[in-house]
Amino acid sequence: MITVVLLILSVITGVFLGKHFGKKEKLAKNLLVLSAGFLITICLNEVFPQVYTSEAGSNLGIFVIAGVLLQMILEALTKGFEHGHFHHHNEHNILPVALMVGLFVHAFIEGIPLANEEQQLSPYLLGIVFHNLPISFILGAFLFNRKNESKTSPYPSLLIVALFSLASPMGMLLGNYFNPGLQPYFLAIVGGIFLHISSVIIFESNKNHNIDWVKIGLVIVGVSLALIMHLFHSHSAAGHSH
Repeated sequence: MITVVLLILSVITGVFLGKHFGKKEKLAKNLLVLSAGFLITICLNEVFPQVYTSEAGSNLGIFVIAGVLLQMILEALTKGFEHGHFHHHNEHNILPVALMVGLFVHAFIEGIPLANEEQQLSPYLLGIVFHNLPISFILGAFLFNRKNESKTSPYPSLLIVALFSLASPMGMLLGNYFNPGLQPYFLAIVGGIFLHISSVIIFESNKNHNIDWVKIGLVIVGVSLALIMHLFHSHSAAGHSH
């Protein structure tokens, strides 16, 4: 229950902030960079070790690559929303239906491995929550600050938000019906998705290829937060095993 509440709240909170502060593009970019540092650390410290120490076999790298390719396909629908590229587009070339499908599939797949997470506040869950906030911020900014928003019904926008907030919980619900032995494969796919999104955000070319110290600092903060959580999680797990 706590997992579902956190997943939904992370989206609603992000959308609310995006609706009211969405015009501050720099804030959205900074949130993305911070979350990318956090996410790539969770991916390398939590997701991949869990994948590669499983007994699922030696072909899991194929599923990681499949996750990368899947995210690339989804970005054809979302037009790079996950990277903060919404300012390059308008409502005419990002169709709400395509955006809804892309974000829903993305979040739905991320939710499937949560069905077999033993700890309620696992690093994987918090990685998704931390990842949801900036994406939802951008989503709220796009949906509720469009020029024609006042001329159209808000219900399609609210529908997109509702579906996105429920996508991961629905994925988790479906995950309960899968054989737990498939967990490493789903984690590998999500690991590929995380790796692609976070690396694109972090390694995107800076303006004029100058050193962006703010960006570097935000990545370090995100990595540090994830490492602190990793250490805390490791100690908690060790204490729990006794």
